[in-house]
Amino acid sequence: MNNSTKRLPAEWEPQDAVLLTWPHAKTDWAGCLEAAQQTFSEIEAAIRRFEAVVLVRPDAFNLPSNDTWSRDFGPISIEENGQPVLLDFTFNGWGGKFAAALDNAITQKLYANGAFDQTRLRTVDFVLEGGSIESDGEGTLLTTAACLLNPNRNPNRSKPEIEALLKKELGLHTILWLNHGYLAGDDTDSHIDTLARLCPDKTIAYVACDDPADEHYAALNAMKAELEQFEGYRLLPLPWPAAQYDENGERLPATYANYLVINGAVLVPTYNDPADEAALAVIANAFPGREIIGIDCRTLIRQHGSLHCVTMQIPAGVLG
Repeated sequence: MNNSTKRLPAEWEPQDAVLLTWPHAKTDWAGCLEAAQQTFSEIEAAIRRFEAVVLVRPDAFNLPSNDTWSRDFGPISIEENGQPVLLDFTFNGWGGKFAAALDNAITQKLYANGAFDQTRLRTVDFVLEGGSIESDGEGTLLTTAACLLNPNRNPNRSKPEIEALLKKELGLHTILWLNHGYLAGDDTDSHIDTLARLCPDKTIAYVACDDPADEHYAALNAMKAELEQFEGYRLLPLPWPAAQYDENGERLPATYANYLVINGAVLVPTYNDPADEAALAVIANAFPGREIIGIDCRTLIRQHGSLHCVTMQIPAGVLG
């Protein structure tokens, strides 16, 4: 099938719903379950002001789950010949770091339960997480080499083979690769949604570090230099929150880039940090006309992810 018949929508396009997977006692949230469920409740309530929520939990879809990172095991939705199609890629727990068999089965089970109405589901034999790709809806993808080229994902495929598969399955003509940038405490091998995000009107919002004493300074400035080489983009630096640590002294991956765009709004992770307000202002600049809603995600980063990581948008037309 010709690439021109396929398109990977941008996140800011109209949506039917957002997928959420509820934290429970058998997940890694067990030690802070009440706080995690409170954060998820706040995210769910904010989304429901604007659109529906597809909720994986015992009293909704009774599906077992290893964890709650819907961004990475949820369906990736494309348009094919003008119709929505759901793609079910393989999720292997970010390169085999964590158990993932239950999560990898969720999309198929939701489909079998009729959660996606009449929309077709196609399985793609390729390891890919939603948090590792950013689309502008016009055939350009932004991603990181550290994740997509990592041998813990698709070890038998070269970079040209991976590019060819992504272009074929997602209807792309351009893939922009970042070779620099990371966050300490991140388990995903540098998912793009923690570092740099495509926004409307050829804009990229990216994590910037202006503290030479911070361990991220060199890598994030090298990433900025790469972004500056991409032709024709307006770059919006996101502020850098103060370092946050867990009880073992491990740094947590606090990032303002991990926001979620929904119909009429953007949900932005905040960290009770002086930089929160500045981050909200940058994202308002990137998404004019949308309500900007901050949600305290200090609990989420305790499990090394944030707001975008626990959500997956379902584009308009998928649910009928």
